[in-house]
Amino acid sequence: MIDGVAIRVADQHDAEGIAGLRRTLRDEQLGRPSHDDGFDARFEEWIRSEAGRRVSFLADAGDRLIGMMHLVVFERMPSPERTPSRWGYLANAFVLEGFRDRGVGSALLDRLLGHAREIGCVRVVLSPSERSVPFYARAGFGPATMLMAQVL
Repeated sequence: MIDGVAIRVADQHDAEGIAGLRRTLRDEQLGRPSHDDGFDARFEEWIRSEAGRRVSFLADAGDRLIGMMHLVVFERMPSPERTPSRWGYLANAFVLEGFRDRGVGSALLDRLLGHAREIGCVRVVLSPSERSVPFYARAGFGPATMLMAQVL
């Protein structure tokens, strides 16, 4: 626990709080309040569909959620003479502005990486924002030279 903030795995009761953090993240990206009357229903459907492959880690200050970080797990196809493995994609990391630079993001990342190791992930990849590159670099992330991508 960091100054009254617990890092925990989300459960089925956290959808509304996660949706609120997602909305706040988008508002920051836009520089203004977002307006989308259908967001809550789409989010509820999406989070249910992701439950089997996504683990959401939350920073919980007791009276509200102040941060989140998600691990999407990809199972590799079994192959002869190859140990089964999986890898993770770190997504939608966010800490409310008033709680940044207090170790909350690092605590979320530590918990996520610990979980990834526990379940046998061979790597965790992410697509960082420009602002987050130094944060991830300090945690040991580097350029992903083993992957290729095509932007569609």
